Amino acid sequence: MKLFDLTGKTALITGSSQGIGYALAQGLAEAGATIVLNGRDTTKLSAAAKSLATEGAEVHELPFDATDAEAVRAAIDGFETESGSIDILVNNAGMQFRTPLEDYPDDMFETLLKTNVTSVFLVGQAVARHMIKRGSGKIINIASVQTALARPGIAPYTATKGAVGNLTKGMATDWAKYGLQCNAIAPGYFDTPLNEALVNDPEFSAWLEKRTPAGRWGKVDELVGACVFLSSAASSFVNGHTLYVDGGITASL
Repeated sequence: MKLFDLTGKTALITGSSQGIGYALAQGLAEAGATIVLNGRDTTKLSAAAKSLATEGAEVHELPFDATDAEAVRAAIDGFETESGSIDILVNNAGMQFRTPLEDYPDDMFETLLKTNVTSVFLVGQAVARHMIKRGSGKIINIASVQTALARPGIAPYTATKGAVGNLTKGMATDWAKYGLQCNAIAPGYFDTPLNEALVNDPEFSAWLEKRTPAGRWGKVDELVGACVFLSSAASSFVNGHTLYVDGGITASL
């Protein structure tokens, strides 16, 4: 369907050398988009780019630290000047650190804020400045089931993902008038490197399967449809929305 066709569009996905970011890059490429992969580890980034290219995708590598304001602006402005417009941004870079709240280290809290929230602001702003001039653009922030819910041992992570949900609303409120659609995808529990410790914990997996109406972990390719929808003309009047892809966990007690 033409509504979902991303041919001729270029998509930047932060933190896309593995996990959810890489899966979304794959899916957007299959929908026709040119892909710009981002990460700090240039070795992993190159391996991911080669893998996508072998599948027929047109791929660029854009290594930068998404928490470094100067590096972000230099990379985005440089790409726009030398390689063309970024039509779609997926703010996917993120991290997790689990420990009881009373023992949470100050420095790790600051790192979590920078990685999960500051990066969304910095990269979103840098890309939006170019999108605003063109009068169009799609920004998709990766939130979490923890945007709406909390669980023991991850209170600071929950705070950051709540912030991503509200920053998404703010982006839409400020930038919709310029032709941008700014939305978020909130994954539930997915089998990714970030969740490796939980996936390998039989007790947690058993709890999750019982707690989730779908009765299982999510597979990363199950996020692709939502991302393509929010990246395409099909979502032209969807703005400031957080789309939960969670097997029903936020819908049930």
